[in-house]
Amino acid sequence: MAAYSRSQLLLLLWFVPLCGFGSVLGLKAASGPADPPNPPVLRPADPPGKDAPAAGASQPRRATGWKLSEEEACREDLTRLCPRHTWTNNLAVLECLQDRREETEIAPDCNHLLWNYKLNLTTDPKFESVATEVCKSTITEIKECNEEERGRGYLVSCLVDHRGNISEYQCNQYITKMTSIIFSDYRLICGFMDKCKEDINNLRCGSINIGHKDIHSQGEVIACLEKALVREAEQQDHVRPIKEDCKRAILRVAELSSDDFHLDRHLYFSCRDDRERFCQNTPAGEGKVYKCLFNHKFEEAMSEKCRDALTTRQKLISQDYRVSYSLAKACKLDLRKQRCSLDTNLPRAREARLSYLLLCLEAAVHRGRPVSGECQGEMLDYRRMLMEDFSLSPEIVLHCRTEIEAHCSGLHRKGRTLHCLMRIGRGERSTSIDSVCQSALQTLIQSADPGADYRIDRALNEACESVIQTACKHIRTGDPMILSCLMEHLYTEKMVEDCEHRLLELQYFISRDWKMDPLLYKKCQGDASRLCHTHGWNETSELMPPGAVFSCLYRHAYRTEEQGRRVLCVFVCLCVCVQLSRDCKVEVQRILHQRALDVKLDPELQKRCMTDLGKWCSEKTDTGQELECLQDHLEDLVSACRDVVGNLTELESEDIQIDALLIRACEPVIQAHCHDVADNQIDTGDLMECLVQNKHQKEMNEKCSVGVTHFQLIQMKDFRFSYKFKMACKEDVLRLCSNIKKKVDVVICLSTTVRNDTLQDVREQRVTLKCRKQLRVEELEMSEDIRLEPELYEPCRSDISRLCPNVNFGNAQMIECLKEQKKQLSQRCHQRIFRLQEAEMTDPELDYQLMRVCKQMIKRFCTEADARNVLQCLKQNKNSELMDPKCKQMITKRQITQNTDYRLNPVLRKACRADIPKFCQSILNKASEDSELEGQVIACLKLKYADQISRLCAEEAAAQEQTGQVEECLKVNLLKIKQEACKKEVLNMLKESKADIFVDPVLHTACALDIKHHCAAVAPGRGRQMSCLMEALQDKRVRLQPECKKRLQDRIDMWSYAAKVAPAEGFSDLAVQVMTSPSKNYILFMIALGVCILFLVGLLCGRITKQVTRELKDR
Repeated sequence: MAAYSRSQLLLLLWFVPLCGFGSVLGLKAASGPADPPNPPVLRPADPPGKDAPAAGASQPRRATGWKLSEEEACREDLTRLCPRHTWTNNLAVLECLQDRREETEIAPDCNHLLWNYKLNLTTDPKFESVATEVCKSTITEIKECNEEERGRGYLVSCLVDHRGNISEYQCNQYITKMTSIIFSDYRLICGFMDKCKEDINNLRCGSINIGHKDIHSQGEVIACLEKALVREAEQQDHVRPIKEDCKRAILRVAELSSDDFHLDRHLYFSCRDDRERFCQNTPAGEGKVYKCLFNHKFEEAMSEKCRDALTTRQKLISQDYRVSYSLAKACKLDLRKQRCSLDTNLPRAREARLSYLLLCLEAAVHRGRPVSGECQGEMLDYRRMLMEDFSLSPEIVLHCRTEIEAHCSGLHRKGRTLHCLMRIGRGERSTSIDSVCQSALQTLIQSADPGADYRIDRALNEACESVIQTACKHIRTGDPMILSCLMEHLYTEKMVEDCEHRLLELQYFISRDWKMDPLLYKKCQGDASRLCHTHGWNETSELMPPGAVFSCLYRHAYRTEEQGRRVLCVFVCLCVCVQLSRDCKVEVQRILHQRALDVKLDPELQKRCMTDLGKWCSEKTDTGQELECLQDHLEDLVSACRDVVGNLTELESEDIQIDALLIRACEPVIQAHCHDVADNQIDTGDLMECLVQNKHQKEMNEKCSVGVTHFQLIQMKDFRFSYKFKMACKEDVLRLCSNIKKKVDVVICLSTTVRNDTLQDVREQRVTLKCRKQLRVEELEMSEDIRLEPELYEPCRSDISRLCPNVNFGNAQMIECLKEQKKQLSQRCHQRIFRLQEAEMTDPELDYQLMRVCKQMIKRFCTEADARNVLQCLKQNKNSELMDPKCKQMITKRQITQNTDYRLNPVLRKACRADIPKFCQSILNKASEDSELEGQVIACLKLKYADQISRLCAEEAAAQEQTGQVEECLKVNLLKIKQEACKKEVLNMLKESKADIFVDPVLHTACALDIKHHCAAVAPGRGRQMSCLMEALQDKRVRLQPECKKRLQDRIDMWSYAAKVAPAEGFSDLAVQVMTSPSKNYILFMIALGVCILFLVGLLCGRITKQVTRELKDR
């Protein structure tokens, strides 16, 4: 109160000598003088604060006090426009009259009176002395003001310039009131008219003559200059450039008016109604009204005039952050700490631009340096502002004008124009975006940094609000993980179309600069600096551009040497130095998973493959199809694109979870069968191998099956695309198959090497053990789908479309169909199928259908059997009651196949390798190498060596349908068979069954118990067990099973008939029939008796002949 009273007294003492002059002024003003005199200044009773009217009204009126309300020139306007309680306070009257509405005019004489009154307030040296007394301590503190020349009005202007540094209450209130007076007319701003007079005239921004309609309110002139300044920045128009001194003055005026929106006269008048509509309860000062109006800028109720005025001020802020009072105040200390404001003397220097301030402070935040919460809050507001309105970025307006006019007109509000430009940048439209515009977009997005907080991008925020509420509700609002969460739900049921578009448009630009993903930058900035030689967050390097940093990171994440060859770390410290940290690798994997959703999110891929995408994949527009298309046409791509696609495919083979769409489609089968390997942070190919092995499971849906098969097909193009195979066999490939690249050829090369070494019984295999194991896995996987074996698939393409058009390729169904249609196949395809069957019979594990159908039976009967003897084991247990019917049917199919050619029966081939060329050479001579012998050799062996066949390979000689019931029917109906060839085959079967009971499954099944009880000690083969049963049948003391007894009796009858129908063709056949006959002893006895009788007869006849001969000689 003491200070306040003292200031009142000083003002009163200063006012007295001007009273008379004021009276004269009033008379002259009323008569309308040509030259306006100097009016008196503030009346002593007027306090300088905003509450001055009330204070002035409460004090007793002095007779000697001059008041504007008492002047004749303004009395009528005052009565009409201003409340009565303001009449006693000159400043209140002045504020009332100059803040009137536009449509309301005041008399010219009153205008002149007010103008001279304000001019006197700012320039009169006596008024300056009052400021000296009221702001004594402030002037001492502010060096610039203390050094100003007195008596020219510069002191008040200097105090206005530094009012943000005034802490003295009375001085602050006084200067605040003076500021409102000064800013009502640009001519009252110290030095402004001198600096900008020429530019005002050149740009025709208004008149500087006193005769202007409203000479005491010329905020439009400053507004015109501000728009010209913005226009110059946007258009680079140097036809009428604004002088540098005037530019500084314009921005300085904007900065000084940043505290109270009343000071920006153009904006004040333009937004007066809007302020009442949107910001009625927002107090003036500290830029609060500005911020409130900015927040409502795109509301439908906002007037266009106010919106334009707000946009102009925002553009000035983008050129100089100090035009924003709240931002400059909140971030003042942080700017100093982070050394962001290097040159405070140049308001338009690089350090003053809003984008530079944001980049500098964002870099500090990303590096973990402390930035106050208040400053970060202000930064968030202005980052959102930049994303909402593209016109606030001069570079966008300048460089993207063509694209905006052609494609994005009418989308100005709420960030829609920027997203329209982003959409063009992604290449979703036929017109490509200019590179300079693309660069401007990238710079703007880096400045706004929406990756750190999705709310900065209003268009994205509004489009994805429902998705965030459902899919990402567990994440804190504003957390950077929100964007990652949205990417994880891309192309899912929870994602909405509009959100999908906005998200991909933003991610396209974020993916081009690794720093714009805050999570990646936070975890990897140390690794990037150490391994990729990166600089600060807001700095770039020509040697390591932002787009190349991520490529550097993932190369270190997945490999440490070219072509994926791992480096053996001799020294642990050296190994650690070239590896990424665990946290960084997790983030790199996350980014790779996201990029796999869309090829446009991979900058290097899109850049190098743009031509190939248009050439080969223009019609592949669905999700994930573009990359699959590039992989399908790998051999046709240009070398640069082929390298990128190859590297990405190689990367996927190591970590298939990068292919997020495939993993999403395969979620059921992963959860059911592969959850153990899926939980590993480092995949190394195990998950894909698991998916391949479980392709036949019920959880495997069509999308997953198609995706897994496609990846298998791509792996065939290059052995490097199979990570586990590459790592296990890379040394073997380089040593044994160095010039081969395709995986299928590498597999054949290595398999051939293994087979040759095995057949030759070499002491040490040339292919290493770990490679042989992985080679087995690859061979098994290739047997599942004919398309995985190009050498088989290509020759059979036409046969597939002709004979098996509706059969699925998976689960070896197509291969099985071709096997069943073998006789109708073309020659080339028939030959390939025969080779395949030959390989499967040699190695049953390669028979996918057999192993799949009989999987459980193999576990039950053949757990201890060697892998190559699985089919043999299954055949031995075929007639077991526990045998699965489907497996039994499959075994029968394979036995029938084996009977078509001895080469398909490894056991027979091995047992009879000496006899086949000896006795069946004529058949072999007629056949070519790849032609099928159709059972001729086996028939030859059966007819000539039935006993040897039964002894060495009885099971293989009997490819019986079901349990021999068909053959049994043929045997019973032998008399009715008319075809000689069929009758001959049945007779052969009867002949063979006499040699060994195992060849007759019906008889063997019926007599199994009797053989066990009565003939267990008799070795099988050579008819021994059959003879044992015959003897038991004739022995009345032995009781055989009724079914066995019946079957044996039937066999005796059949053999008797067979002997009549098919007599012996030679002595050897006769000998065999005798030796295998149940009445062998009787027959042999009779033969021996006949020989003895013949011998005795010979002896007798010989004596008689000898006597006759002697008698003849004696004669």
